Amino acid sequence: MKSVQQEVDERSNLTSNNKFELLLFRLGGDENGERSELFGINVFKIREIVAMPEITAVAGSMPHVLGVVNLRGQIIQVLDLPAIAGVKPKTGLNIMLVTEFARTTQAFAVESVEEIVRLDWNQVMSAERTAASGMVTSIARLPEEAGQPGRLAQVLDVETILRDMNPDSGPEINQQMVGSKIQIRPGSVVLAADDSVVARALIEQGFEAMGLPFIMAKSGKDAWDQLNSIASSAEAEGKSIHDKVALVLTDLEMPEMDGFTLTRNIKKSARFTGLPVIIHSSLSGTTNEEHVKNVQADAYVAKFSAEDLANTIRRVLRQ
Repeated sequence: MKSVQQEVDERSNLTSNNKFELLLFRLGGDENGERSELFGINVFKIREIVAMPEITAVAGSMPHVLGVVNLRGQIIQVLDLPAIAGVKPKTGLNIMLVTEFARTTQAFAVESVEEIVRLDWNQVMSAERTAASGMVTSIARLPEEAGQPGRLAQVLDVETILRDMNPDSGPEINQQMVGSKIQIRPGSVVLAADDSVVARALIEQGFEAMGLPFIMAKSGKDAWDQLNSIASSAEAEGKSIHDKVALVLTDLEMPEMDGFTLTRNIKKSARFTGLPVIIHSSLSGTTNEEHVKNVQADAYVAKFSAEDLANTIRRVLRQ
């Protein structure tokens, strides 16, 4: 029987069409530990799953920071995810999820790990209008099992969680950081897609510092619909999409349609021939970079460095 860790290692190497792997886990429930809800995180973000090791408390740590662990020579910060989510584990903090994304490594303490499920992104709905805290980026509808109705899992916005835990971790984005203003065709914009509130705010600050007009979309489907609408308007005016859109910047993890599918749709459509696409994601590693090549994206840049993003945009526009 495969362990959950083995499944993570194997399935991280799978390529699927608008599909992803969700690791399901539980954090706890109310003050009595009841009503424990399912939560999820993309398998691509999981580096390792381990039984809770001994944690060294760090003096003066932020609330909900348990301390640090020494994992094979690397010192990693451990966050109390149930406390952050406002729930209480009934059996304690038993599992540590070591995650690697957005250029950082960190660990989250959870109560238990359930399983890994493969879902279509169209089974995942945005939670922006339903989640009050901003911690939950989307809701995944899990398939029925043994006649039982499908369950719901809350997909956490880990970028928002990390920013809330370390509010002063990122510098203020300004023109000095990104360099000279970036010139694009007059009347055109950059179309950007990201489902994270924090990521969208950072991207908007970056674009403003770069002097780039932009349109923000909250999912791949939203971006695809907007892009086609813009193309139709351009055609009605006797213009091309290049008169209206300079490039597309897209995240990978998004409800309804992921960034891989959005990029593939753009590159396969004669309507958008030559339109540059940059993938901008917190997911890292050679597997994802290979996927980026397969969908013919023009560039990949890891979140979040305004300087790297500006340099990548300049390079792609020159091409």
